[in-house]
Amino acid sequence: MANNLRVLNHPLVNAQLSKLRDVSTPAKEFREGVHNISLFLGYEASRGLEETTFEAKSPVAPFVGSVVKPRIGLTPILRAGLGMAEALVSWSTVTISAPVYHLGIYREKVTLQPVEYYSKLPPSPPIDNVLLLDPLIATGGTVCAALSMLVDWGIPIKNIKLLAVLASQEGLKHIQHEYPDLELWVAGVDDTLTEDGIISPGLGDSGDRLFNTLTNAQKP
Repeated sequence: MANNLRVLNHPLVNAQLSKLRDVSTPAKEFREGVHNISLFLGYEASRGLEETTFEAKSPVAPFVGSVVKPRIGLTPILRAGLGMAEALVSWSTVTISAPVYHLGIYREKVTLQPVEYYSKLPPSPPIDNVLLLDPLIATGGTVCAALSMLVDWGIPIKNIKLLAVLASQEGLKHIQHEYPDLELWVAGVDDTLTEDGIISPGLGDSGDRLFNTLTNAQKP
């Protein structure tokens, strides 16, 4: 894997990911797990953001403070990305007040090709950097479609960071082949991708588990 891939290796993240994998974990706890892992990903991915300083006064003495310089936007891929966006919106309001721009892309079940159906991008980007949010990276096709939309919108690939809860080796290789300069942050990586494009052992359909829309056949 390329050097721009960062896999979180933290006991708390590993424990949360294990709980997400468990088929018996209910929707409420699944949402909480995605929320918590997303916070870890957001903090780590934002570590290198450029800062600018200002002078102010505390109750005791003057001080030199700092604020994040680039304008950052959050772009969740619908619908599963909403679970990550909720966490990062609450985190960003304290520091950067990041706007949210939704992209609707789904994977066609037979061809496994991405289909774009919704975009909430304004005519020109009022931001400098994007955190692209997608809990699961299976084939990587959906993410590549989203990246193409963001680049066409005017955001350079070097200003985009992809955050995911879980990815397949194959999906990561696909994305890195198409966008070698992209920075990727993931909580875990699985080796196996089935013929149906499903990560194994994975954690199932993240959208259905987040929003409690599992069919009877999907339920344990």
